[in-house]
Amino acid sequence: MSACMKELSSGAFCGFQLLDFPVLIRIRIIWLLHRFVLSSSGSGLKLLFATRMKALILVGGFGTRLRPLTLSKPKPIVEFANKPSVIHQIEALVKVGVDEVVLAVNYQPELMSACMKEWEVKLNVKITYSKESEPLGTAGPLALARAHLSDGDPFFVLNSDVICEFPFADLLSFHRAHGGEGTIMVTKVEEPSKYGVVVANEQGKIMQFVEKPKVFVGNKINAGIYIFNSSVLDRIQPRPTSIEKEIFPAMASEGQLYSMVLPGFWMDVGQPRDFLAGTGLYLKSLEHRKSTELSSGDAFHGAVLVDKTAKIGKGCSIGPDVVIGPGCVVGDGVRLRQCVLLEGSTVGANSWVHNSIIGWQSVIGKWVRIQNVSVLGQDVTVNDELFVNGGAILPHKSLSESVPEPAIIM
Repeated sequence: MSACMKELSSGAFCGFQLLDFPVLIRIRIIWLLHRFVLSSSGSGLKLLFATRMKALILVGGFGTRLRPLTLSKPKPIVEFANKPSVIHQIEALVKVGVDEVVLAVNYQPELMSACMKEWEVKLNVKITYSKESEPLGTAGPLALARAHLSDGDPFFVLNSDVICEFPFADLLSFHRAHGGEGTIMVTKVEEPSKYGVVVANEQGKIMQFVEKPKVFVGNKINAGIYIFNSSVLDRIQPRPTSIEKEIFPAMASEGQLYSMVLPGFWMDVGQPRDFLAGTGLYLKSLEHRKSTELSSGDAFHGAVLVDKTAKIGKGCSIGPDVVIGPGCVVGDGVRLRQCVLLEGSTVGANSWVHNSIIGWQSVIGKWVRIQNVSVLGQDVTVNDELFVNGGAILPHKSLSESVPEPAIIM
């Protein structure tokens, strides 16, 4: 087995060139070897390919869709399920042998790097930064980070808004097997007419991209997770460029771009409604995997994640799909459903919070009702017996009147 693995790292398998096999056979050979190596060694992928593995995460946006939360923190370090959202991606990358992650940033890089220092040590991974002086789109950052990525072959590229189970080992196996220059993960959707659809053959080779099709051509869309050979960098210049509209069509026309269907759940959590929906999907995934991270007890119903430093009062009803962050205080008789309480927030006795996000250090009084995708920024105070219905409350505000209809409170 070890001799065959050495051959495989150079494109051969037990005396034969991998490209001599049909695509589906190649995929099966590499998938089986990956399963073997991963089950026998935590650093299996590094041993198998004997090459550095790197990843680029696109974190450069201003996060306007997730305001008011992103008025206090860059979107990639807003906590999702009690961790900076980008950390879910980095943890999964580290598990498959990635030893350097490049963050493409242009907004509040100092806050980003301060947060990442702790995780760099925890995860034993090198985190570097590629700073954009101007927004470079979704392809330009790859060219800007060329010096970091050129010796990582292949390398991963991720959109930081994406949350899923991140099956990077399977993606790497598939990419190595088909021999093309790039692979994108795709996810199935119920209404493809709202998206750009990826059309591929049975082997996964992408034939075309169809933007918001009027007639049914497929139901798979770009999931924002890619893996490329380093040669893709020769296609991209360090200028504002769309990888989806400029680079991918060219690769597909040359037969160099493949797609792999993403198993399990997927969500772009870049706006409040989707952030909450993604939280529910993530918690259900933990529940399905029987994760010990989830809370249990008479107060909890369905999938609930509570930080060990949070305090929960008597007679509460919490869940399903609730995340309670570090240092939060939940008073007696509180009802929480499909919501997120960020670090240090307080919910007063007998209040109800449904389908909403409560920002850091915010204080909700007694007998308050908050619902309908309300989002409280950092350090917001809501006085007793108020009603907030779809309110976006900017940081450091104090509410003394109800918000009966969706509104931005500045």
